[in-house]
Amino acid sequence: MARTVIDVDDSMLAFAQQQLGTKTKRETINRALAIAAGTSADDRVRGLAWLRDNADQILDFDVLEEEERAGR
Repeated sequence: MARTVIDVDDSMLAFAQQQLGTKTKRETINRALAIAAGTSADDRVRGLAWLRDNADQILDFDVLEEEERAGR
C-alpha cells in the first residue's frame, strides 16, 4: 500500500465517517474509494434511467420552473 500525503476537508471526513460508520481516517478513505470504484457506468446509467422514469413523483417541476425564471 502506498503512503500519500493529502489535504482533507475535516468536516467532510467527519461526515463521511458518520455515514460509513468508520472510525479512522484510513478506514474512511479506503471505504469511500472502494465504494467509488464499485460504482460502474452501468450503475449510473440504471440510476439515471430510474430517476428519469420517476422524476415526476420526486420533483415539483412547477417549482423548478419558477426558480429557473427567477434566476435562482
